[in-house]
Amino acid sequence: MTTSAVSSQFRALGIRPGDTVLVHASLRAVGPVRGGVRAVVDALLDTLGADGTLVVSTQTPDNSDPSRWAVTRGRAVPAAEWARLRETLPAFDPARTPSFGVGVLPEEVRTRAGALRSSHPQSSFAALGPAAARITDGHALNCHLGEESPLARLEELNARVLLLGVGYSVCTSFHLAEYRVPSRGSRSYGCAVADGSGRRWHRYLDVDFDTSDFPALGDAYESQPERPVTRGPVGGADCRLFDLAPAVAYAAKWLIEHRS
Repeated sequence: MTTSAVSSQFRALGIRPGDTVLVHASLRAVGPVRGGVRAVVDALLDTLGADGTLVVSTQTPDNSDPSRWAVTRGRAVPAAEWARLRETLPAFDPARTPSFGVGVLPEEVRTRAGALRSSHPQSSFAALGPAAARITDGHALNCHLGEESPLARLEELNARVLLLGVGYSVCTSFHLAEYRVPSRGSRSYGCAVADGSGRRWHRYLDVDFDTSDFPALGDAYESQPERPVTRGPVGGADCRLFDLAPAVAYAAKWLIEHRS
C-alpha cells in the first residue's frame, strides 16, 4: 500500500481534518506499506491536517520495581538483585527514554520533530499537532492515567480513539474509567526519576489496573443500538474508531456494575 492509499482508508473509516486522535496500532496487522511506519504516520498526519493532533501512548513499564519485572518486562530477577537494580536503573528522560511494549508507531511519533511528551516515568504520552502542549503538560508524577493525565485532557478535547488492528485489551482510555470506580483497588509503584536533586527512586500509590475484562467491556460498548463504534479496514487490519468521552462514561458505569 502507498501512503495515499492508507490516507484514503483512514478517511473512509471516518477520521476527519482537525480531529484529535489517540492511536493504538499493530502495523503487522496492517500489512506491507511502502515506507513502513513512517508512511503510516505520514498518512495519519495527512488525514488529520494542520489543525489535527496525533497522540500515542509512549509508556515505559520497564522502568518499574524489579519485584514486578516478571509482569512489566516479561522476565523475573532474583530478589537478591532488587536493591541493586533500584539504585542503578536509569531515570526516565522524556526526550530520550524509548517507549516499551507498545509497538513501533509510538516511537515514530515520539521521535518526530515537534513532538511533545508528557513527563510520567511509566505512563507517558506523545503528541504531534496544535493541541500537543495542552495534552502533555501537567502529567502528575503520582497519576498514571487518571484526572491529572493526558487521558483527562483528551476527554476535555473530545478526542477520538483509533484501534488500528488491535483490540480493546489495549484500549488505554478505559483505564481513565477505572479511576471513577468507587471500590477501585490501589497498589504501590516504584520507578527511577530525575529532578533538580538528581536521580532518585520514587514510590507512590495509584490504581491497581486490570485489563482482563476490557474485551468484554469493549464488546458491550460496541453492541449498543446507537452503534458508537465505526469499524473498517486499513490494509489487512480490522479497525475501530470511536469518541473517547462517551466510551469512558460508559466504561465507568459498566465497571461499577460488573466488578465486585
